[in-house]
Amino acid sequence: MKRFFEIAVALLLLLLLAPLLACVAAAIRINLGRPILFRQVRIGRHERPFRILKFRTMILEGRLPDADRLTPLGRFLRKLSLDELPQLWNILAGDMSFVGPRPLLPEYLPRYTAHQRRRHEVKPGITGWAQVHGRNAIAWEEKFSLDVWYVDHRSLWLDLRILALTALRVLRRDGISRQGHATNPEFLGVQHGQQ
Repeated sequence: MKRFFEIAVALLLLLLLAPLLACVAAAIRINLGRPILFRQVRIGRHERPFRILKFRTMILEGRLPDADRLTPLGRFLRKLSLDELPQLWNILAGDMSFVGPRPLLPEYLPRYTAHQRRRHEVKPGITGWAQVHGRNAIAWEEKFSLDVWYVDHRSLWLDLRILALTALRVLRRDGISRQGHATNPEFLGVQHGQQ
């Protein structure tokens, strides 16, 4: 039932947001060139890899720090979370849900504790419990604790609450990045004492 609902809503949103998606794609094409979409392997449910889709927000020069690669257009797209909209296709493909822990990089897998790995018991989401409790402004350890709390308490009511809180967060532009960082810093694992 949930899967049917997510497919229906994702299709409806893609239809309703088609003009906005086209405008964002055109702005990226004009300002950054190709590719318009950013594709990256992330880890999903049961630790299966999949390719996440986002609108590109950075220049392609990989040797520069993220703060220098992030463009003014990219900052604007991230503030409004418009760069996440292509993940509606990930929902249609069955790789993601609207609500769940955010999908992270494959290289993080060996760095998790057994407790933190439980975040992969559910599909990753476009938004989640950690996103509405600080997003990228909170420490990794807190974020993972919130993810596992969601795994243990998930319900339709909680998902609806998270979606409503996400809308408020986006409007207030809270927690987009951690203080002093343009993007989320790398998770190094507890063995490095990283919070």
